[in-house]
Amino acid sequence: MNTAEKFQALQSSLGSLLNPTELIRTVGLIGIWAIIFAETGLLVGFFFPGDSLLFLAGVAASPVADKIPGLGGLHLPIGWLLVVTPVCAIAGAQLGHWLGHRYGPKLFARPNSRLFKQEYVDRAEQVFTRFGPAKAIVLARFIPIVRTFMNPVAGVLRVPAGKFFVWNAVGGLIWTDGILLAGYYLAKQITDRIPADKLDLYILPAVAVIVLISVIPIFIEIVRTRRAARRAADQAETVSSRATAAE
Repeated sequence: MNTAEKFQALQSSLGSLLNPTELIRTVGLIGIWAIIFAETGLLVGFFFPGDSLLFLAGVAASPVADKIPGLGGLHLPIGWLLVVTPVCAIAGAQLGHWLGHRYGPKLFARPNSRLFKQEYVDRAEQVFTRFGPAKAIVLARFIPIVRTFMNPVAGVLRVPAGKFFVWNAVGGLIWTDGILLAGYYLAKQITDRIPADKLDLYILPAVAVIVLISVIPIFIEIVRTRRAARRAADQAETVSSRATAAE
C-alpha cells in the first residue's frame, strides 16, 4: 500500500469514527457505552460525536428503528441505554477529574497536534471561570470538546471530589438520558414526515437541531451572567456618582 492509499484509508477510518450512524451500526450497544466513557474520560476521546450518537441511539431504540435503512435493522434496548449510559458518562468524567487531580497542569503540557490543542483546555477554563464549578460541570456536558477537558481541568483546579461527583452525576444524567429520550420520542415524528429512502439525508440535520436545542441553557446562563454583571456595574457607577456629588 503506497502513501496515497494509506492516507485514503486513514480518512475513511476517521470518517467512520465521526459518522454516528456507522458507529452505532458497527459497535452496537457496548461500543456506544465505551465511546461515551472515552469522550468524557480520556483526553483523546473529544472527537467522538457524543450528542449525535446519543440521539441516534435513542432513535435505534424506538419502535420505528426498523424503518431507518442506515441502521441496518439494529434495535437497541431503551431500558439498558437509560440506565448504563449515564453511568458510563459519570464514570468517564470521574476518571478525567482524577487524572487532573493526580497529574496537575503537566497533564496538558504537550505540544499542539491534530488531536490536541491548548485552546481546548483554555476554552474549558473559560467556562469554569465564567460559571463557577457547579454550573460549569453541568453545562460543559452540552459543549463538544469542553465536556472532555472540563473534567481534568476541574481536577487540576482542585474541585473537591465529592462536590465534583454530585454535579457530574446531575450533568451526566441530564445530558445522556435527555438526548436519548429526545431521539426515542422524536423518531416516529421523523419517520412520519420523511420518506424511508431519504431518512439518511435528514437524520443528521435533525441531530444538529437537537444539539442546538441542548445548548440553549448555556446561552440563557450567559445572558443572565451578563445582565448581572451589567447591574453590578450600574450600581457601582451610581454609588461612585453619589460619592462624588457628596464631596
